Amino acid sequence: MPANEFPVRLAATPAAREAIARLRAATGGPVMFVQSGGCCAGSTPMCYPDGEFLVGDIDVLLGDIDGCPFYIDRRLDAAWHQEQFVIDVEAGEPEGFSLAAGPGLRFVTRSSACAPAPSSTPAPFSPMT
Repeated sequence: MPANEFPVRLAATPAAREAIARLRAATGGPVMFVQSGGCCAGSTPMCYPDGEFLVGDIDVLLGDIDGCPFYIDRRLDAAWHQEQFVIDVEAGEPEGFSLAAGPGLRFVTRSSACAPAPSSTPAPFSPMT
């Protein structure tokens, strides 16, 4: 990797990209994500129509997914600075005022840092892009 390039720290599964495309069509524009809790215990990012959540000094822009910004709490970013965050969808209701990823679906953040501790037969983590 050239010295002026940085590793991609934000990726999305095909299912997440499809959900984002549907939300963009439904809302008439981009959405935004805010990851403000802990990674392992609170892995549900909040999703809003872009601009409907006022980001604060503690939030940093991690990147974007198909033109939709993804902000993360500065403390969480510092704790997992070298990790890649993968946005995915899973069954469940969104938290708070977050938009759903689809009927009965919510967005989740996955990271190798949040993978279970290795057991006698570990399952390898492979980031999805």
